[in-house]
Amino acid sequence: MIVSLPKVKEYLRIDTDAEDKIVRKLLRAAEHLCMDVARLDEDEFKACGAIAKTAVLYTVGYLYEHRDDADHKKLTMTLRSLLMGIRREGF
Repeated sequence: MIVSLPKVKEYLRIDTDAEDKIVRKLLRAAEHLCMDVARLDEDEFKACGAIAKTAVLYTVGYLYEHRDDADHKKLTMTLRSLLMGIRREGF
């Protein structure tokens, strides 16, 4: 993982371990979504450092806060803007 569970919990301001399972799932989903939007594999994405970490934290935060009503199209468009500098062109 590009961002550790403790860092994500700190970002989300979660103090207990009660939601670790859901946070781990959201973290995995966020990382995969960010890599897909950036069109990069895991190693390339990790090499992007702070940009990649920021995108993953933003995505986890959005998915956590909007568990019931997430607008995935809006999230994807925002990620495209956040990751524009590292996004690979074409397929």
